[in-house]
Parts: sequence; C-alpha cells; structure tokens
Amino acid sequence: MRRSTTIFNFIRDTTPVASIARTPLVMEVNPSFPASTVPEFISYAKANPGKINMATAGIGSSVHLSGELFMTMTGVQLVAVHYRNSYVPDMLAGQVQVVFSPVPTTIEQIRAGKLRALAVTTSTPSDALPDVPTIGEFVPGYQASVWNGLVAPKNTPAPIIDKLHKEIDAALADPKIIARFAAIGSVPKSMTPGDFGKFIVEGTEKWRKVIRANDIRAE
Repeated sequence: MRRSTTIFNFIRDTTPVASIARTPLVMEVNPSFPASTVPEFISYAKANPGKINMATAGIGSSVHLSGELFMTMTGVQLVAVHYRNSYVPDMLAGQVQVVFSPVPTTIEQIRAGKLRALAVTTSTPSDALPDVPTIGEFVPGYQASVWNGLVAPKNTPAPIIDKLHKEIDAALADPKIIARFAAIGSVPKSMTPGDFGKFIVEGTEKWRKVIRANDIRAE
C-alpha cells in the first residue's frame, strides 16, 4: 500500500494573522569600487560584463533575488557568489564588490564609511539612511524589501486570529517598538489579515517570475 505524501504549501496551509514590519535592502559596494551612484554602477557593469561579484545570503534568499531582479531590469551581468555564513567580511575586503543587503545587516559599516550605499530597494527612502536614494529613481518600477509577519495553521478559529491581530497591532503602535525598528532601519507595517494574505500572494507571484526567468534552482 502506497503512502501518500502531501507537500507543505505556505499559502494553502497557513492563515495570515498580521504583517509586522518591512525592511529595505541597500545596494552597496566596497569603497574602492569605481562607482558612487546607481547609473555609474550600471555603466561600469555593462562595460565589464561578468566581472563583478555579487554577494548573496544563499540561493533564493532576498539578498539573491533582489540582485537578480536588478540584473533583469537593467541588463547587467553580475556573478552571484552564495554565502552560507556572513558575506560582510568579504565585502569589507573587496573580494565581492556589490551586495543587496538588508539595512540592519550592514548599517554600521555604511555609517562608518567601510561600505558605500548606492541606493535602497524600497519605493521610498529609508529614515535610517536619509541621504541614500532609491533604486527606483534610476530603474523605474524596481522595488524589493524584506518583510516579517505572523501566520497561523490553516483553519485556526477566527476569534484567535482576530485576538492575535489586535495584540500585534497594539504592539506596533508602541513608541518604543517604533523607535527600536527605526534604529535598525525597519518600519512597522500594520495590515488586516486579508490584506496581508493578498500581499503574500502577490509577492510570491512576483518572485516566482524572477526565479523562472533566471532559471534559479535550489542546490
């Protein structure tokens, strides 16, 4: 008798509860890299196809896919270098030249001048890096971010979902929580469970297209 195996499907098998925060990524380079703006980077990359190493946090990570989206939308060719551990030491050493990193990961190195921020990936600037433009200013339509939220198992009773959502929303309105998020470059993001569910579905489809277009496969 064959035993059937059901593969977990995140959208099908969970119930959205609450969105918590959005965190921009920042496109950054080693200070020795000969580009100080996104247009300069694109021009240099097109003149040197396949010669610029792009650090990632692993295949399919937000760091990886944000870079792949940038390549797709600009036509540049970067060499993805996948890290199991931190890519920061090699960025500081110049062994990899560019990364699309969540702001909290490298904000201290940026503030210290050890890494150069070219642009953030969100549609609006980051309060943590107010002088850094958005990629979308130079590559219309580009947008990416890391998000955090809470989901529950499928068929969790509605009263429990509602209570969890209300408690999380109350916490996100706390000035101390807002200040803590701001300090690391994140922004609290409240959404209804329904809107959060739509956000998950739309984001999944967006990144599925990037994965398929670039033939990205798990190792």
